[in-house]
Amino acid sequence: MTISKYLDSRLIVFLDEPKRDNAIEVLINELEKVGKLKDKKTFYNAILDREKIVSTGIGIGIAIPHAKLEGYDDFFIAVGIQKKKGINWNSLDGSEVKLIFMIGGPDNRQTEYLKILSKLTQAVKDEERRKKLLKCNSPNEVIDLFQGC
Repeated sequence: MTISKYLDSRLIVFLDEPKRDNAIEVLINELEKVGKLKDKKTFYNAILDREKIVSTGIGIGIAIPHAKLEGYDDFFIAVGIQKKKGINWNSLDGSEVKLIFMIGGPDNRQTEYLKILSKLTQAVKDEERRKKLLKCNSPNEVIDLFQGC
């Protein structure tokens, strides 16, 4: 299993959003456009409900908002890259977020979900990769950075 398997160039978005909820909304709109969501409002609410439990801002400028819902067949990842000013996400380390990896998928495949989360977290802990992600100018450049991960 590789992270690149879950990436889609149509779901890699270069953001310039002032607030967390704006960034979440942009990514969800893209997911809806490409047909990944069964119900946009339900998915949006699930993402926000998860944020209320504990921030998905994991630190080092990264957030991994996620929702697992009934009725989904496969996992997907939407990527948001905020090159300019970071977003206040109430991150665990207080850092502003510039890289967002929104994960969605079925609620009944916990093992696969944990593998995706683990691989993704491992990949983005690499400082060089994070720096390169912030310099990318196209979705394909982003996907290339996750080849083999």
